Amino acid sequence: MKLTNYVNGKWQDAESLQFTAVMNPATGKELAEVQLSDASAVDEAAKAAKAAQKLWAKVPAPKRASYLYEIGRIMKERKEHLAQVLTKEMGKVIEEGRGEVQEGIDMAFYMAGEGRRLFGETTPSELADKFAMSVRAPIGVVGLITPWNFPVAIATWKSFPAIVAGNTFIWKPATETPMMAYEMSKIFAEAGIPDGVANIVFGTGSEVGTAMIEHPDIKVISFTGSTDTGRKVAELGGRNLKKVSLEMGGKNAVIVMEDADLDLAVEGILWSAFGTAGQRCTACSRVIVHKEVKEELQNRLLEKMKSLTIGDGTDESIKVGPVINKKALEKIHSYIEIGKQEGAVLLAGGEILTGGHYDKGNYYAPTLFTDVTASMRIAQEEIFGPVISVIEADSFEAAIEVNNGVIYGLSSSIYTQDVNRAFKAQRDLDTGIVYINAGTTGAEIHLPFGGTKGTGNGHRDSGVAALDVFTEWKSVYVDFSGKLQRAQIDNEI
Repeated sequence: MKLTNYVNGKWQDAESLQFTAVMNPATGKELAEVQLSDASAVDEAAKAAKAAQKLWAKVPAPKRASYLYEIGRIMKERKEHLAQVLTKEMGKVIEEGRGEVQEGIDMAFYMAGEGRRLFGETTPSELADKFAMSVRAPIGVVGLITPWNFPVAIATWKSFPAIVAGNTFIWKPATETPMMAYEMSKIFAEAGIPDGVANIVFGTGSEVGTAMIEHPDIKVISFTGSTDTGRKVAELGGRNLKKVSLEMGGKNAVIVMEDADLDLAVEGILWSAFGTAGQRCTACSRVIVHKEVKEELQNRLLEKMKSLTIGDGTDESIKVGPVINKKALEKIHSYIEIGKQEGAVLLAGGEILTGGHYDKGNYYAPTLFTDVTASMRIAQEEIFGPVISVIEADSFEAAIEVNNGVIYGLSSSIYTQDVNRAFKAQRDLDTGIVYINAGTTGAEIHLPFGGTKGTGNGHRDSGVAALDVFTEWKSVYVDFSGKLQRAQIDNEI
């Protein structure tokens, strides 16, 4: 199967195009070939999107929302098929694949509801016989650049608010996971989205991503990916005066206090650290544990890790799937060596799995380090794999300080039975997401998603906050006095 761009309601002819293979990370088998586009494809999509947006913006918002309801209905109907495709191209286990598709379904229905809201504000004028209000206005053509680890959920966080707000979009999915984008293009077409509203251009970040950021008709860039790449997006976007929304890396921690329910904490840590093989921006990679329960917590983690099943995620019994590719394997393993050199103690894992079915895919053993200090590289840098670093703390205050002592600020968690500590933690943890007695993953679509410091640039995906990325505020004044009234001059109060 050859995956080609979806532009202006049509799929491009595959003849005379350049393609690259899409590989199943669990089996090493080729799943499809995906088009590698150039700047001319971005220009073609931008022309179609710009022309369509002029008409789309005039469609009443509740009518725009009706297309999202239809998209959600089709996604729900095809949930199992979509989940199977997702697991094969990305590697996450099938229950996670189903969960990700459900997230997209939820976002479709949630954002469709905004079609009858999109609230602005009315406010009293300082002058007599004058009305004042603010409304949300669409921006135009928006560019969406999404990562491989959530090939459909993150795209829905971005595209659905863009649609309901009256924008058209160009979506560049990751070249590692283009099949979900292709499936969504078919759903867009079946739902009857007008030509040019939804466009998908496949290709690399250096070619297609750069062309999108530099294109004069694309007014917004919404990017999710690594912090290094996000910095480049911000720099190029700034030079081109783009509105840029960035959601980037994390170095998330679970704090376990001495009064915690340790069984519950262990479950939360394992799910947060090894779900999606640690390839989530919200994954737990640090466990900050009070010294009184450190040994007991470690022992319980080690015991539970023995029962983790590793393999092809399409098998319902598997709990940990592969990492995305060989390059990821090498990066993860390099951090294991760094940790050893820094003096951390390796308690479990720390190896690329080989032999049998492991030889065909990209599998890394769930790994646990202890005696990690807060300044070590494995405690500071994003590894993006199934690796936990245990850091000891002798007080609540020390644990908060360690949590906040990284360049990222996406997600954090604390396990405690003390309500006072819980409220202090939600106030003092410097992250965009805070969990109490739960792991670092599991964000819900009706709340803002994003973080502080090196994780983002102040914008948020998901929830009503996502509309701020894809709309401009317009202030409207209606003077029905029949005479010239000068604000701040004729309004002595």
